[in-house]
Amino acid sequence: MASNQALQQLDEPVPDEALIDRVAAGDEYAFNLLYERYFPRVHGFVRRRLGNPSDVEETVQEVFINIFSSMATFRGEAPFGAWVLGLTRRTIARRFKKKQHPTVPLIEDESETGEPLSASLQREATPLEHYEVQERLSQIEHHAARSLTPEQRDLFERHHLQHQSIQDIASALQKSEDAVKSNLYRARKILFAI
Repeated sequence: MASNQALQQLDEPVPDEALIDRVAAGDEYAFNLLYERYFPRVHGFVRRRLGNPSDVEETVQEVFINIFSSMATFRGEAPFGAWVLGLTRRTIARRFKKKQHPTVPLIEDESETGEPLSASLQREATPLEHYEVQERLSQIEHHAARSLTPEQRDLFERHHLQHQSIQDIASALQKSEDAVKSNLYRARKILFAI
């Protein structure tokens, strides 16, 4: 009890490593401090990836249960915050995998027009696929912001996101088509290297 009072009386925040050691020794107060420190980050991360508030609350609870039960596996090779977010990502991915249920088609292999159903039906993405796409897009956007020049980013957006032709881009920017192609090639090479 006296050690908890000492933690409360410190003016400076207690380093994560010290709290982790205290949690390993069974100090519940130290875990509460870690919880308070990381709850906003974990909650925000989960909320951005899951839309449903009840799913967010359940997942955040599951993350902190996983943190507590996995605390002994933290080796300190990376900051504790990075470890927490990695565990949060894995928890979200596991929840999506649990929600996948096998489906059985209720209709024949061919539609009434005689064409195969695979051509007439489009499958909706699973929550896990949606999450993985969002994660990949986030990585690409972060990498693009760090690695592409403003010109390369503009060319990439015009051609691949706005679907402008090379000729239209070259004309609008008063550049040769070869210069546009060359810069687009370099931009794609940078982006897809991640």
